[in-house]
Amino acid sequence: MKTLGVLTSGGDAPGMNPALRAVVRTAMEHNCRVVGINNGYDGIFDGDCEELGGRLLSGMIDRGGTILQSSRCKRMYTPEGVDEARRRLAELGIQGLVVIGGDGSLTGALELSRRGMPVVGIPASIDNDLAGTEMAIGVDTAANTIMQLIDRIRDTSRSHRRCFLIEVMGRNSGYLALTTAISCGAEFAVIPEYACNMKRVVTELHDRFQKTRDNSIIVLAEGVCSADTFMKRMLAERGGEFEQEIRITVLGHVQRGGIPTHFDRVLGARFGELAVTGLLQQETGSMTALAKGRTTLIALEEVIGKKRHPAPELIRLASNLQIDFGDPVEV
Repeated sequence: MKTLGVLTSGGDAPGMNPALRAVVRTAMEHNCRVVGINNGYDGIFDGDCEELGGRLLSGMIDRGGTILQSSRCKRMYTPEGVDEARRRLAELGIQGLVVIGGDGSLTGALELSRRGMPVVGIPASIDNDLAGTEMAIGVDTAANTIMQLIDRIRDTSRSHRRCFLIEVMGRNSGYLALTTAISCGAEFAVIPEYACNMKRVVTELHDRFQKTRDNSIIVLAEGVCSADTFMKRMLAERGGEFEQEIRITVLGHVQRGGIPTHFDRVLGARFGELAVTGLLQQETGSMTALAKGRTTLIALEEVIGKKRHPAPELIRLASNLQIDFGDPVEV
């Protein structure tokens, strides 16, 4: 009987639990044991592991976050640390490893693979900034959460003739800010891939208010700057106070939580199943990916160090819908 290990690392994402469930169930179908490694890579060093089975899987598919918990393990940042992790995995009797996480987590997976550990990664990042896959686990749930919250903010925006500046997650990618601006009918999307034209933003806000189109939504990706900083830049460009009241809302970590959507549950299941079947077929140093609606495996070397940004068709769509997202910058 083969023993596989699975861990979740880095930022949590809705859909991680369905992926874990699929890993365990697929392994059991092929007469394999699965050892769950708690608290990310730290669990390898600390020996914090437990065998996963039927009872532990009960009631987890509709839970956000990860039942294995997660961390960002500094011990994996050095070659010596990776070497030690490889030795610990061998001592635990783990013959194949599934790593669920974002760019940093998958970098660790690649390094373990280079040291002879069979590893398959599963992309989980609400920012949707991982190269090689059209969608990562957690993106759809986060986008739906943001959309619902902005819709509610729009209600009070209309009622009080306000402009709302809404800061959403997206450290290196503007995917969430751009797509939710589209789905919510926002007037502005401020994203890392494009330089905000502050003069244009301030002028358009003024013109809208004067024409009684008196509520506006600005969706700001956190990777550009904080909402407070953006407000200061707006005021500096304006040369004083606005006639219209502008309110700031920072959505924060509420975007990470919540019940996974149908899409994220199915995507997690598809990625989890493929990761295990890949390992059993001697696949290693790979990541599960969604390409043209189909799941596939791609080399981690083609993923690590690269970033995925909103597709040109989304940029075109936003432009044709008259959403101002700034001017192109080199990314």
